[in-house]
Amino acid sequence: MTRILRIAAAQLGPINRADSREDVLPRLVRLLSDAADCGCDLAVFPELALTPFFPRWHMPSLSDADDFYDREMPSPKVEALFETARNRKIGFSLGYAEIADAQGKLRRYNTQILVSKEGEILSKYRKVHLPGHSDFKPGDPFQNLEKYYFEVGDLGFPVVDAFGGRVGMCICNDRRWPETYRMLGLQGVELVTLGYNTPYLNPRADQTPEQRMFHNHLCMQAGAYQNSTWVVGVAKAGMEDGVELMSGTSIIGPSGEIKAQASTCGDELVVFDCDLDQCTNGKTEEFNFEKNRRPELYGALAQTV
Repeated sequence: MTRILRIAAAQLGPINRADSREDVLPRLVRLLSDAADCGCDLAVFPELALTPFFPRWHMPSLSDADDFYDREMPSPKVEALFETARNRKIGFSLGYAEIADAQGKLRRYNTQILVSKEGEILSKYRKVHLPGHSDFKPGDPFQNLEKYYFEVGDLGFPVVDAFGGRVGMCICNDRRWPETYRMLGLQGVELVTLGYNTPYLNPRADQTPEQRMFHNHLCMQAGAYQNSTWVVGVAKAGMEDGVELMSGTSIIGPSGEIKAQASTCGDELVVFDCDLDQCTNGKTEEFNFEKNRRPELYGALAQTV
């Protein structure tokens, strides 16, 4: 018997600074309901799916950005999304900004959760590979202050048994690092859900939009192939407060091939029936870690900065 998981990559169009949570949440609920109408088991939302990509703005005090974070999940403001999951029997993966209280100290993370068809949180991941900078750069057309607004995630790379397979998560810049996929792959991952908010312009690199999109897909396809796993990469796309975010939302098979892809830069569902059993061949042949890896020779990977 095959393990077919019907997945919806739930791409979002831009969320501008003037958009409130009350404006944004109905869009997510509508996409989740549409995915349920399509018979999907799971919908995957982007990074920071409840807010604009606020690290592009510098605020003198971190507390000035508090409204962009959630202190609890589900919070009353997003309860309708969890209620829809319960009522429609569909799971989802959601990216958001989190404030956590750690022994009286507030910590801020770029976070993603995996939620069951019963509306229960099954797993949480906090972004590890933070890009950008921590200092304001006045000459840049926009900022990428992730290192200012977030701390490095402290939960590692969890993989859980869910939706009939082994599921892990990562966020945006994590997708560019082979270590991300390998840490998940070593735990037998069969599905990686990831969201991103990626501008077409990198102020510090001479790259065309075509190169940026090529790299976006290249790293996800390589991670899928080299770890024989499905990868669902979901964008927040379009012109968000004057910054153009790329689309490229894709569902990628264990062969590294793109199986389905978004055609717009707005709210859009990309649906595909993912056979988790297709992960087996790669995990037992080319990428049989137990037989073919040589970790005794890889020491420099963990010893060298």
